[in-house]
Amino acid sequence: MPLALLALAVGAFGIGTTEFVIMGLLPEVAADLGISIPAAGHLVSAYALGVVIGAPLLAAVTARLPRRKVLIGLMVLFVVGNALSALAPDEHWLLAARFLSGLPHGAFFGVGAVVATTLVAPERKARSVSLMFLGLTIANVAGVPAATLVGQDFGWRITFLGVSAIGLAAIASLALLLPHDRAAAPTAGLRGELGALRSLPVWLALGTTVAGFGALFSAYSYITPMLTDSAGYAGTSVTLLLALFGVGATIGNLAGGRLADRSLRGTLFGGLASLILVLALFPVLMSAQWSAALAVLLLGVAAFATGSPLQLMVMEKAATAPSLASSANQAAFNLANAGGAWIGGLALTAGLGATAPATVGAGLAVIGLAVAGVAYAVDTRRAPVTTPQRGRVVASHVPGESETVRV
Repeated sequence: MPLALLALAVGAFGIGTTEFVIMGLLPEVAADLGISIPAAGHLVSAYALGVVIGAPLLAAVTARLPRRKVLIGLMVLFVVGNALSALAPDEHWLLAARFLSGLPHGAFFGVGAVVATTLVAPERKARSVSLMFLGLTIANVAGVPAATLVGQDFGWRITFLGVSAIGLAAIASLALLLPHDRAAAPTAGLRGELGALRSLPVWLALGTTVAGFGALFSAYSYITPMLTDSAGYAGTSVTLLLALFGVGATIGNLAGGRLADRSLRGTLFGGLASLILVLALFPVLMSAQWSAALAVLLLGVAAFATGSPLQLMVMEKAATAPSLASSANQAAFNLANAGGAWIGGLALTAGLGATAPATVGAGLAVIGLAVAGVAYAVDTRRAPVTTPQRGRVVASHVPGESETVRV
């Protein structure tokens, strides 16, 4: 695999760190700015809103620019947003800075996934996407816990300055390692990119992302009360268990990329079916500490095994203009984050038990598998007619000609 993929992974590591580290620093941010923790929680929403808006918007605005310049420019915006976060004098400044930090998120992953597939042979496309996403999963294992500890010991502003430094390292890596000829300007332009979004298969793939990852976030958003109330873990153990989820996500991401190069659709179906099974077993697995830890690991494996196949499928369905569709898939991922957390919260509010969000998540995964099945049926119906068998005699239909042609 080319070193240029490392540059993309460094950018993904920085983005993954800044997205999730705020959740562990909410008490420190709230105390420093003199606001409540629920008010500080709006910083999470501001970032997610930036992702949803920025992913399709920036991909469309930069449709005719060389992808190498686009990726570097997106990381510059990322660095600026995190530096402004570190300098924020009040809540409103920080909300705006977090929104700005989220803008390049989806477009970077979307355009980066397209570039990653140009760096390798066709039979390794899914693997190349998974290696870029490896930066995101490693951020959950190492980046977020380390950045959280730094923020708690030295102040949350130092954390965001550190994330800005990661962004600068990503810019240098992209400038040095990403070849100009493999990330040239797209030929489709804005009209072609927008036209790709009119495709039914593209929307079915996006719908699979929303439902499938909505299933994950329905459970993962409430994993802490499951581990403490059902499995009996102490609150101090949750951070280590969340790192275990990151390990599972890393395993699933790498395995999903490798398997998808052999069978894209089979890996997607298998990953969603595994996710249904794991979530459905959560009420049983959360009854003991050892099985709860196993459940957290398996949740990461099953969910992220579908990440690369879904990203590649969206790109293939918009093959003539993949950048906007690929970025839209990242917006779909964040919609799944917000929607899954909301639906899981409804189950908790209804008093259905601590593990109810996982059961609801299993239902969402079933919907995701059903949408993927519809997409497969649509693709099968649209498949081109196979060529005639060798030796078959076909009569000419041109008026005035009576000869036959052997094919």
